[in-house]
Amino acid sequence: MAKVYFASARVKKWKYDDSMPGKLERLLKEFDLSKYLSPRDWVAVKTHFGSEGAHRIVRPVFLRKVVDAILSTGAKPFVTDTVRIKGLDYLEVANQNGLNHLSVGAPVILADGLYGNDNIMVAAGDILGEIAVASVIYDVPAMVVCSHVKGHIQAGYAGAIKNIAMGGVSARHRHCGWKCGRGGMHAVGEGQIVWDEEKCTLCLQCEEICPLDCIKFEDEKFTYSDENCWRCGRCTRVCPEGGISMAGDDTAFMSSLAEASKAVLSTFKEKKVIYINFLTEIQPECDCMPAAEVPVIQDIGIMISDDLVSIEQASIDMLLTSKPLPASAAEDEKINAGDDVLSKLHNKPYMLQIDESVRLGLGEKEYELIHLK
Repeated sequence: MAKVYFASARVKKWKYDDSMPGKLERLLKEFDLSKYLSPRDWVAVKTHFGSEGAHRIVRPVFLRKVVDAILSTGAKPFVTDTVRIKGLDYLEVANQNGLNHLSVGAPVILADGLYGNDNIMVAAGDILGEIAVASVIYDVPAMVVCSHVKGHIQAGYAGAIKNIAMGGVSARHRHCGWKCGRGGMHAVGEGQIVWDEEKCTLCLQCEEICPLDCIKFEDEKFTYSDENCWRCGRCTRVCPEGGISMAGDDTAFMSSLAEASKAVLSTFKEKKVIYINFLTEIQPECDCMPAAEVPVIQDIGIMISDDLVSIEQASIDMLLTSKPLPASAAEDEKINAGDDVLSKLHNKPYMLQIDESVRLGLGEKEYELIHLK
């Protein structure tokens, strides 16, 4: 049975050791990274840089504690993510959100290059076939996956699986485009964006939010660049009238997350990937959106494990026992105590990504929860 180490967000004593950064330090010592990392290993600290306006990411103070713990083993860490908007813009967003060498104590880099097409094709599964894994993640010998637990418009629940699957894969491949990258998961191979002219009010929010400037309105008609579009789905999310849609299949999408996770993890030797889930500032949406909402669930704490499925199951179990917060999207949707908050918000069968990960041998649902003393 896998072990999941947990530190509560509650502070019962007014001393540093009982603060969240202090507890993370203690968790990392108890977990003992030296069992997984070798001196002089290069270690990817995989996180999400957020977006301009979406500031509720894993905070720099926490990433600094992870970096310091890795350095104490003699390994060499760097903080990384894959390109989600234009590469130089994304590095600037990271800096605006407080992620830089000075704050986290390690280089902050893009795992798939400035153009988001520096990747290597890896066998994935029946749905995806092959997927474009970011070259830095492919090559690096060890990884610590720092995931911000939250909701997600497509995944319903977003934690370590989503972070690895969508964050370890490039948006597009140099030759086969979005279908071999993250876009292939978003669109599950279909990917045609459909505009409903009758619903459109020409608010132009879709054009404004497109990270690649693919969308244009000429003579009040919607057009987009099929070749350049990464199928991120932001345009469909922000349309207030539901005038833009993109075909998808929830079951296939959840399975594709597991397939992509397996592809990414296949590039590492056994026990060279560690997972840290931050159940803090739990958002209704992904950190890739251009704004942060108020949390829908109160801060719960931090978890560490070497088992992908176990840490996800433990995180979900805690979310299921947590009350929705007032004055949040949960209250807007009239979600009550005892309800599955993220499921009610997005109506997505998010447990399928967990079940499929088990089927693919990525971990086990049963776990032992070890509380930090």
